[in-house]
Amino acid sequence: MTKLRCIAVDDEPLALDIIEDYVSKVPFLELVKRTENAIEALQLVQAGGIDLVFLDIQMPELTGIQFLKIANGKSNYILTTAYSQYALESYDLNVSDYLLKPIAFDRFYKAVEKVHNQQQKAMDQSPPPVPVVAAPVAGPAPSAHPVQDFIFVKTEHKIQKIQLDDILYIEGLKDYISIYTKAERVITLQNMKKMEETLPSSQFIRVHKSYIISLDKIESIERSRITIFGKVIPIGDTYRDEFFKRIDNKNI
Repeated sequence: MTKLRCIAVDDEPLALDIIEDYVSKVPFLELVKRTENAIEALQLVQAGGIDLVFLDIQMPELTGIQFLKIANGKSNYILTTAYSQYALESYDLNVSDYLLKPIAFDRFYKAVEKVHNQQQKAMDQSPPPVPVVAAPVAGPAPSAHPVQDFIFVKTEHKIQKIQLDDILYIEGLKDYISIYTKAERVITLQNMKKMEETLPSSQFIRVHKSYIISLDKIESIERSRITIFGKVIPIGDTYRDEFFKRIDNKNI
């Protein structure tokens, strides 16, 4: 049986507990992520490989309606909310179902079964793949999921998309961070630890409690200082060994 890969997005941990419990009881569902962070969930959907999203509407960083508009049709959605007034608008955005809290299991099962049946029908109607014999190619096998090359960050008035290749460095400012590119500085309410976990470690490294840098944007290194686009960035004692280990691996 083909399983639907699901994520649950809600700013209430108890609501996530209920969804996780319900998913565990349905054999054709697989919960790959539960999160209270709507922007993190949006990045997962945009990266691909998610079949179904259980999505709350009233969330602080990004409402469910905003989420649907940005995602622009990627994945299937079941809205989970205590408010009925959004039903009409959500169906205009082609959601699969609309569940009002508290959600009964039989109503939950009916909603996910509908999505599963639609997926199975689409698979049955699709033509069989034409077998292709490919010559062996040296190198690692491609990833099952595409590598994400951008992030979404919430600024004061909008959700902004930033290409990873454009980022020079990131500076922490208490509860905020500044993301610097050659063209602009983007300030967002976020912490350094979360940003460090979000960014690909192959491309970015933390070099100080207040700085994360893009490795390929380094112009020079002098003792305990890095220069990127004219900005001098200190290397903290805690991060020194790991940084120079990474740099040594790239030396000629």
